[in-house]
Amino acid sequence: MTVTEPHKRGRLPGVDGVWVFIGADAVIFALLFFSFMKDRYAEPALFESARRTLNFSLAGADTLLLITSSWLVALAVRAAKLGVSAGTPRLLFGGALTGLLFAISKSVEYGEKFSAGITPATNGFFMWYFALTGIHLLHVLVGTALLGYVWTRTRRAVFLPRDSTVLECVASFWHLVDLLWIVLFPLLYLQR
Repeated sequence: MTVTEPHKRGRLPGVDGVWVFIGADAVIFALLFFSFMKDRYAEPALFESARRTLNFSLAGADTLLLITSSWLVALAVRAAKLGVSAGTPRLLFGGALTGLLFAISKSVEYGEKFSAGITPATNGFFMWYFALTGIHLLHVLVGTALLGYVWTRTRRAVFLPRDSTVLECVASFWHLVDLLWIVLFPLLYLQR
């Protein structure tokens, strides 16, 4: 792996188009969070009783997984910029693996709910629970696939200077995925 492009100070990582996408995605999630809160205030007792049935331990582990993943991806970007060819693939693999573990954990949680007869049609809280976590899970799967792609590129030692920009774009998206969960976790699991 060779990275010859000098790090430019004072610019956003990646390309502008990714930041437009990230901004639009964040606005959509903000509207969803607002709508959730509006429904929650309309039926506080129902939302609170449903919230208590969630698996807090699994969700806490999910939070640690995503924070760890973001940290590994940030280290991978730094290693790529410094030209540390040996470290970048391992860090990206760790980031993708923890993303995959998050998806497995979320599937286990969904399995628990379906086994208990809880579906999106059960009540308003679970409609939001499945919608918000499902859309977020879709983001995790896309992000994990993108991390797998850049991991493959760095592992084959075909990492070109333009790939550094691709890595920054993927990392920026992945940090959005992490940030969304940081909001979702207290919103769904902790808020009384």
